[in-house]
Amino acid sequence: MATGELVRMEHIYKNFGSVQALNDVTFTVGHREIVGLVGDNGAGKSTLIKILSGAHPATSGQIYFDGKPVEIKNTWDAIQLGIETIYQDSALVPQLSIARNLFLGREPLTGPKWLQRMDKRFMEEQTRKLLGDLGITKYINPDTPITSLSGGERQSISIARAMFFESRLIILDEPTNNLGVEETHRVLRFIHNARDRGLSCIFITHNIYHVFQVVDRIVVLRRGKKVCEADPKHTNIDDIEKVITGIYDTLPERSAG
Repeated sequence: MATGELVRMEHIYKNFGSVQALNDVTFTVGHREIVGLVGDNGAGKSTLIKILSGAHPATSGQIYFDGKPVEIKNTWDAIQLGIETIYQDSALVPQLSIARNLFLGREPLTGPKWLQRMDKRFMEEQTRKLLGDLGITKYINPDTPITSLSGGERQSISIARAMFFESRLIILDEPTNNLGVEETHRVLRFIHNARDRGLSCIFITHNIYHVFQVVDRIVVLRRGKKVCEADPKHTNIDDIEKVITGIYDTLPERSAG
């Protein structure tokens, strides 16, 4: 379980014109903690993680990373802190190879300064190793274009990229959407084992059953506000779904964590 906070987003507000997408949300992730972020469509989940990943600026509020206040003005600021985001569409370049996608924007170079080139051998070796670490047992040539891969294999490439660059926090936004059973299990195994690798994760999904399989803590957003958080060991799927839909304002005493 987590010891201390890796991330604290404090009193976050986000307005899009006259629409208030987030209203005074405080959200934390501990070191080596897996947090499930859940809520109905329009609850504010994607807006919150886009602020943390640098895709959107907050209207107001403060973000702390490792106890220090930080400004995340763009996605590169987030990456520099060790925050990687894996979206449901994988955010890969379909025409490029697996190896090129793994190192896109951070390509290793070899040769003298005046004649440097991409170190393709290193990229291909690391690609093979990372795919093996993620449980992809069939041989896939690192030069294979992304367009030739299944949805689950594409998600694995995104996860492998985050692993290689030693991210400290991995945000997974609907990572099991449109995946088969085996591919879904592979992604869930990665999330479950993340803390053993020293990672923290935010897992965003509509599938509450998946959340209960892998997370340490559940945070529920509704209409831009945080309405509750709970230990999955001390609540149940039915109560969480009733909080998400507004049948319950918050968790009943019998299941509150």
